Amino acid sequence: MSDDNPTVKSAGPTAPAGPKDGAKAAEPRHIVLSSHPRKGPRAAPEIHWGAPTAKERGPVIGSQANPQQRNVIGVHSGAYGVYRALAIAAGKLSPVHRPDLTDTHPPVDIPPQPQWSNPDSIVSMDPWGHLVAAEFREEIKSGLDIRPTIAITRARIQFPELVAEMHKGRIKPDGKILMENGDASVVKAAIEPVWYLPGIAKRLNVSETQLRRSLYEHTGSMFSDLVTRTDRKEFLPPIGGITLYIFGSVENLVSGQNEIACRVHDECNGSDVFGSDICTCRPYLVHGIEECILSAQRGGSGLIVYNRKEGRALGEVVKFLVYNARKRNPAGDTAAAYFEKTECVAGVQDVRFQDLMPDVFNWLGIRRIDRWISMSNMKFDAMAAHGIEIVKRVPIPDDMIPKDASVEMDAKKAAGYYTDGTTSAASGKLEDTKGRSLDGY
Repeated sequence: MSDDNPTVKSAGPTAPAGPKDGAKAAEPRHIVLSSHPRKGPRAAPEIHWGAPTAKERGPVIGSQANPQQRNVIGVHSGAYGVYRALAIAAGKLSPVHRPDLTDTHPPVDIPPQPQWSNPDSIVSMDPWGHLVAAEFREEIKSGLDIRPTIAITRARIQFPELVAEMHKGRIKPDGKILMENGDASVVKAAIEPVWYLPGIAKRLNVSETQLRRSLYEHTGSMFSDLVTRTDRKEFLPPIGGITLYIFGSVENLVSGQNEIACRVHDECNGSDVFGSDICTCRPYLVHGIEECILSAQRGGSGLIVYNRKEGRALGEVVKFLVYNARKRNPAGDTAAAYFEKTECVAGVQDVRFQDLMPDVFNWLGIRRIDRWISMSNMKFDAMAAHGIEIVKRVPIPDDMIPKDASVEMDAKKAAGYYTDGTTSAASGKLEDTKGRSLDGY
């Protein structure tokens, strides 16, 4: 059995069958707190973040199936861990279920990079997360419940806008990257967050103690281990992850050969999925995909980094409240008050912390982006801080900006977003740029 095609089945004691006929799992007699290390015949494996090999680094174990094996704070699957808990409570899932990882290995190779062994380069994800079934084959067979935190697959995606651009002749099908029906062939990688707390603290210029205390206190004391288990340095936060969409050669992307186009896109459900015209999110995402396809067709590669950070990581409820505040402004929905209204509701303009964003590029080993499909000064500065070269910044074309989104665009350019003249600079006073009112829908 080759290492690049691991067959990993559940090991150790056979897990009991899951509840039948909808019966709920038996209630435990008492709750065992995790404030102190558990006693048992087998200690949890140690994690040495930034070690040069997977074996030396050690596995990330966030499973509850055998609590004695756990060596991190939190549980796998991020925010979806709550749904797993509901499934167990409802009797739909056995609490000791172990995944069968047979045939789940990546269809493409993303090999170790020098940055993987630098604890300062990657602090918000496990660089070995897609290789655990192969790297920890023997440990899994011996009974350790080690699970991937990265999964890679192949897929096709379709945007109606791509078909429209094909009709215009801007992009052309080639039968490999872009099909005749508008489908685009991609490699997808889903990444769950794994935070190395000392590295996160250093990246944000705070002390580890301050970071742990804030995470504990301001999540309703959700994870007591943050303040009681300082021996545990890794945290699986209950937040959304990242999805990468790779166009063209993965090998060229990783090796840095030929042209690379990239857009880092932060989630906007209203625009990305439903086409809301109050912002430029979906148009810019489409533009990024087009540029990625064109780069791939020129023999290079394209990369979309899609972060689950809805509403600048403030959430969709806050975002909609801000929309109402903007639209009810007596002076109108103006570019001048764009950021002010967000601060009035949320207390801050943005909490996406782009300082962590370059980790995926360090995971891939990327040191240069030829076409950076973004105007964000924060994203650009974060990349520069990690020594990743941006050759050309590509703004969204004027004709792709929805009229109501001109408020956002002018406000962002006035705040320092990049423009090279291909987009119309804010003319006159920012008060002159206005969007529709709530009565205008």
